[in-house]
Parts: sequence; C-alpha cells; structure tokens
Amino acid sequence: MSAPAGTRHRGYDHAAFYYSSHEELLSVATPFLLDGVNAGEPTVVSLARDKADLLRAVLPDSPHLAFLGTDGLYARPATAIRTYRELMAEFVAGGARQIRIVGEVPPSGLHDTWDWWARYESAVNHAYDDFPLRSMCGYDTRVTPRHVLDDVARTHPFVVSAEGWLPARERYVDPPVFLTAARPVADHPIQRTPALVDLVDPSPVAARRAVTEADRSGLPGTEIGNLVLSVSEVVTNALRHGRGPVRFRVWSAPGQLVATVHDRGTGPADPFAGLLPASNSPSGGFGLWLAHQLCSHVTLDRGADGFTVRLTAGDPRRS
Repeated sequence: MSAPAGTRHRGYDHAAFYYSSHEELLSVATPFLLDGVNAGEPTVVSLARDKADLLRAVLPDSPHLAFLGTDGLYARPATAIRTYRELMAEFVAGGARQIRIVGEVPPSGLHDTWDWWARYESAVNHAYDDFPLRSMCGYDTRVTPRHVLDDVARTHPFVVSAEGWLPARERYVDPPVFLTAARPVADHPIQRTPALVDLVDPSPVAARRAVTEADRSGLPGTEIGNLVLSVSEVVTNALRHGRGPVRFRVWSAPGQLVATVHDRGTGPADPFAGLLPASNSPSGGFGLWLAHQLCSHVTLDRGADGFTVRLTAGDPRRS
C-alpha cells in the first residue's frame, strides 16, 4: 500500500486508520511498513507491546526497522512531539529522504486526557511538516469513544484502509482553527470539593508557597516540584499577558494535586502554545510549553468568561 500519488518527499502526510481486530490492524499496517523497509527508509513502529509483537512476527529483521516503546514516549503530547522531532532530525541528518511511522495513542489517552491528545493530533500536522514523513495513527473502534473518533476525523488529512489512502476532504480542520476553537473541558473530580486555596492576583512566589502548603497528595517530591514550577510560570503568564483579575485555586487529596489559573483574557494567540516551544513569542508561550513537559495533565479552556489553565500532578483519571 502506498501513500497518495505526488506526496513522496513532500513533507508530512498524516493519516488515520481504523480497525476492529488484529487482522485488520495487520492488513493495513504491514504493507505500509514493508514498503518502507524494502525501500531502505527509516521505518518506525510505536504501538503497545501486544500489537507491536504482532508486527514483529510478520516483518523481516532490518536495520531500517525500529520498534519504540510507548510508555515514556506517549506520557505527554509535548514530550512525544519533542522526541519524534529529535528522532526525525537524526534520520534526515543521516540522509533519509522518506520516513515512515505507525503509531497509536495509548488507551489511557482516549478518555479523561483526550483533550490534549486531540490537540496533539492536530498540532503535529504543523510540527512534523519540516520532515519527509508519512505516518499512520491507528484507532481501535472497539475501545475508542465516539467523540474521539470525531476528533480523529477532524485532525487527520488522510484516512487509510486496505484499499489505500483517501483525503479526509470536508471533515479535516486546519490546525489553527481546531486548536483555537472553544472545547468543553470537564472538571477534574476533585474540583467538586471546596478549593483549599483561592487567591486573586497572587504573585508567583505566593502561588508557589500556596501549592506547597496545600499539598495533601503524598506524591513524590519531584512531581510536586514540577507542579510548583509550572504554577509559577502560568501565573506569571496570566499576570503579564492575561486580562485581570487573575484567580488562582488549588485542590489536593491523596494522589492528587490540581491547580487552576484563570484570567479574563482570550488565551495565547499562538494556537500551538504548550505543544511547541515559543519562538520569540511575547505572549508567554514558553511557560505553557514547560508545564506541558512537567505535569501529568494540562487543560486549556477558552470559555465565555476568559481563559483557564488547569495543571494536574498525579493520576488525572483518579476520582
């Protein structure tokens, strides 16, 4: 199976494929990967171990074929983008004229944290377009929620089946439009309880101190420190670039530490804020990018009453 005519060596061709059995997964992924191996192209598989093992069994051993573990790579969207860009830069420096990847968002990303993975699937159309890349993102329709599949259709310019690659046409949405559209953000379950901290226009120092004093999570010190640093950066952004007043709140319980920073502005103008490092941006994009590297979950909510960043340490799925 080949990518659409005229796309070779052009930039990023980003496709989704859907399957409901291991046989369907193999029928789509195997020919695509074999084409890359046979052409001597860097060819990467980044799937859960059970699915990767299925492909190992049918693909030849080749110096052009690499299997990447998913646990660290897909811990956070911004981490995945940074890691893939570094990997592809190495391939290109080594002379690669075409790269192929088959990957998949882990099951844990299809539910409570899907919002930032939806942003990832949209942002990579821009973030990876510097590279001669063709990738296919698999979605198992047996376990993928309907609203996730709707976002997948809106973030992938191509759809792949055993018959070939087809343009997504009218369903695909350009990244700047998708990333800046208002999306409903569900409260973290801990937000149903009273906040332990509720401050207006706190200094970054006061916000850092408040997080430390409110912490009841029992989480490792590194995780708490990462959240404290992220809070400091996001509060600084809101004070400098948002529209006051800035409201800062913190919740904590065993295994959980959640902070929100709200201002009455519209949020960063850069649609890729958080997922890509800011390039000479005056709107505080570096702080959001750092938070996306350090926290276990970050949400960006562009609501009618302003812009809210929620930062989570601990398991964001725990209730």
